[in-house]
Amino acid sequence: MNKELSLTVTGADCACDVSEIEGEISTLEGVRSCVFNPITGRLRVEGNVLPGTVIESLQNLGYHIVEQGVSSLEQDEKHKPIGFLQFMWRSLDTRLAIFGAILILPGVILSEILGRHHLVIDLTSIAAYITAGFPIARSAWRSLRRNFDININVLMTIAAIGALAIGAYTEAGMVIVLFAIGEALEGYVVDKARASIQSLVEVAPQRATLIHVHEDQIHEIRVLVETLQIGDLILVKPGERIPMDGRVVTGNSSVNQAPITGEGRLVEKIEESEVLASTINGEGSLRIEVTRLAKDNTISRLIRMVEEAQEKKAPAQRFVDRFAKLYTPLVVLLAAAVAIVPPLFFNQPFLNPASGSFGWLYRGLALLVVACPCALVISTPVSIISAISTAARRGILVKGGTYLETLSRVEAMAFDKTGTITEGRPSVVAVRSVNCQIATSTPPTLDEFPRCEGCDDLLALASAIEAHSEHPVADAIVHEAKKRGVEKRYPAAEGVRAHVGHGVTGRVNGTQVTIGSHNYFDRQILHPEDDCLEAKEDAINGFTTVMVEKDGQFQGTIVLADVVRMTSPEAIAMLKRVGVKTLVMLTGDNRSAAEKVGAQVGVTEVLSELMPEEKVTAVRNLQREHGYVAMVGDGINDTPALATADVGIAVGGAWGGTAQAMETSDITLLSEDLRQLPFLRTLSRATMRTIHVNVGLSLLTKLAFLILVLLGLGTMWMAVLADMGTSLLVTLNGMRLLQNPQKSPSSISNGED
Repeated sequence: MNKELSLTVTGADCACDVSEIEGEISTLEGVRSCVFNPITGRLRVEGNVLPGTVIESLQNLGYHIVEQGVSSLEQDEKHKPIGFLQFMWRSLDTRLAIFGAILILPGVILSEILGRHHLVIDLTSIAAYITAGFPIARSAWRSLRRNFDININVLMTIAAIGALAIGAYTEAGMVIVLFAIGEALEGYVVDKARASIQSLVEVAPQRATLIHVHEDQIHEIRVLVETLQIGDLILVKPGERIPMDGRVVTGNSSVNQAPITGEGRLVEKIEESEVLASTINGEGSLRIEVTRLAKDNTISRLIRMVEEAQEKKAPAQRFVDRFAKLYTPLVVLLAAAVAIVPPLFFNQPFLNPASGSFGWLYRGLALLVVACPCALVISTPVSIISAISTAARRGILVKGGTYLETLSRVEAMAFDKTGTITEGRPSVVAVRSVNCQIATSTPPTLDEFPRCEGCDDLLALASAIEAHSEHPVADAIVHEAKKRGVEKRYPAAEGVRAHVGHGVTGRVNGTQVTIGSHNYFDRQILHPEDDCLEAKEDAINGFTTVMVEKDGQFQGTIVLADVVRMTSPEAIAMLKRVGVKTLVMLTGDNRSAAEKVGAQVGVTEVLSELMPEEKVTAVRNLQREHGYVAMVGDGINDTPALATADVGIAVGGAWGGTAQAMETSDITLLSEDLRQLPFLRTLSRATMRTIHVNVGLSLLTKLAFLILVLLGLGTMWMAVLADMGTSLLVTLNGMRLLQNPQKSPSSISNGED
């Protein structure tokens, strides 16, 4: 029976650590596959193997294991970032590197006074070599003994032993010390990157205030969030983070949802409003009923999915990994050829000649140092993981680096209309009362419309009836009445009855009131011809018309529509500015209504009256015409189109976008704000630029030192410095993507902080 084991490993931060860990664990009986991510420290093992067996193997390799079940993004205080000196003193290996540096430095200084080959200098160099080189040699021996893996530790050990053999004691000591310090520094930088990524979960409260009622007395008890159950009541005071997903029972407040959804505005929360864990309560106290367990709440799901996404390799990363596997053995063969061929066939010096130039054995040893692909291997994952983490902190879940890479190439983007470009629910856009004090010839609009006392009264009357219904149209009417402050003008209706497909009837202040569709009124209730014509015109334009009658007298019309999200026009304009020129709206609505919405938001093309399968065809046509295509939808009737597109993007994931859409989509916007899309597009392009720079820098550095070594101009310690320096540079460059998520990612490429 196959099981998946997930562990967090500390002390591993280099490409050779990855090969060592994966090589060792893969040999265990019952293991089918294992993947280790050095940036997150996450090891996933699949197969029939005991956790204790895996942990013991890792500990034998010298790595430390974080407590099982603790997420790599959920470390406790002891795993928070520390200073460099503290980091260097934390483990035996780094302490030995410090002692090695202390031993080698006097020798380097004295060599200028006593001469390079003085006995004291040679002894201190050998001591430095042994001290700093012990962990390196130990790791090299393990790699060779267990799976004959020729990694950087093996190469450095061979190079240093070779330097000792030809009498280059200071060189051998310097190479090993520089490598050990460089490895420690690289580990420190990766640790900082890991800490920045882990900051995603720092917003998650660990405790909550439980409201406990005992013998008619209310007690407030501080408890761990893991102990809370669905249905428990918790208290959230002003300024506190909301600890659990839930529903407001009493109280009202404005809530900052930016930590989860990335929204830049405060959202008003009243009774029955949904709230998310880790969002920040504003000025009011809230009593909240827990609706999800801690392990299932939004922030926990986000963390799990981000971790899974970070382990999926993008095509660029897979290419680099394949190249690195070829690069190392090729350079090792080249090093052997360089050391042997010129002396054997061209009468060149094997050892360093007295003239002070480098012999071909030395050059071959120096090439072994150049053979390590550490900088190359780490150049891509650090960039992708940083970008995925930045997106998550902005409220965007990217399910793998593949989708970032694809999104950077997207030339066309298709949008479902309902629930994506529009709100996805009806809103009142016009009220026409027979007692209206304003001319009623004005057609309904999607903007603010004029109001008068007569129209307010009609809305209040309709609200008294519709307050008993849960239909979306009823919700819209009641919401508009509350917005105008007229929802309590009439007492609660009595004897309310719903007539499916027709409308609702009830008694208000003793009078019979009927609310129904235009079709129902056409068949059953007399109403003015002008109102009938207006209702037909409204239907052509995509509006929904509701008519109201009281005691046999027609009272007026309420017009509703699915309005465009306030942020949609701005989002479309921003997408054009970041290079997505073809923006197509797909909808099942009639052509007239669809084109009005399309013109309002500014899309370049509108395709209307489409069935779900026709949306799939539309996406395929866009792919043939434009290449890479992204599809944006809420998953109600566009799931097939989301799956067909090169990148499927679901909106509103935090508020219930369908589970099927969340599963099918490649990227999920936790909020419903489409302005996240241009941010994401810019982030994806910045990520690919960073990867290209990192890979180019790594390869150019390797090539430059390859040439210098072959010409006899490059030393081993210079090669070590270049290799370690490049690894640090590409790591730091990738970490620039871990920017403040509220800033535009364009600042990444502009060099802003």
